[in-house]
Amino acid sequence: MIEFFFDCSSPWTYLAFHNVQPLAEELGEEIRWRPILVGGIFNTVNPSVYASREHPVPVKAAWQLKDMGDWARSAGLQIRMPPTVFPVNSVKAMRACLVLEPQGRLVPFARAVFEAYWGRDEDISKDEVLEGICRQVGVDAAWLFGEIARPEVKDALRANAEELMRRGGFGSPTIFVNGDDMYFGNDRLPLVREAVLRRRR
Repeated sequence: MIEFFFDCSSPWTYLAFHNVQPLAEELGEEIRWRPILVGGIFNTVNPSVYASREHPVPVKAAWQLKDMGDWARSAGLQIRMPPTVFPVNSVKAMRACLVLEPQGRLVPFARAVFEAYWGRDEDISKDEVLEGICRQVGVDAAWLFGEIARPEVKDALRANAEELMRRGGFGSPTIFVNGDDMYFGNDRLPLVREAVLRRRR
């Protein structure tokens, strides 16, 4: 089992979300999707993220943009830093992922959210943007908005983040192999592959 803790507000998570699926298919492994709200994790255990945004190192920031572009090209994805809204409030989108997961509709919805934000600079915190995504993937928006407002859904999203922190996680994407072997980031997927194969020996 591959567990994938994720928040659609991260470009590196978009890359990993895209890349982990063919990897899991190749290996014959299931993916357990675990939506989170990464801002709460940063606030609790990883405030250095905010410090680096307030005081960026220009040469490192320039390299990171190039690196992201290189990875996106390798994955065949369009990714750019949103010029209008960054960071974005992804709480409604992530609650929606949680609601749609039992129905098998998380993946197309999350993919559409990633594409809207990282491909088209659409503000995924806005209801009208999420309504458009719902139409795109065949989800009833009125029903979904009702579901994501339920206290149980809010609690479940918070519980996923709390669980991730208890298990040593500090951001998105975080991947676990067989429950106890943790990897962080899109560039660790080759190591995830090796970990799955190693467990089979």
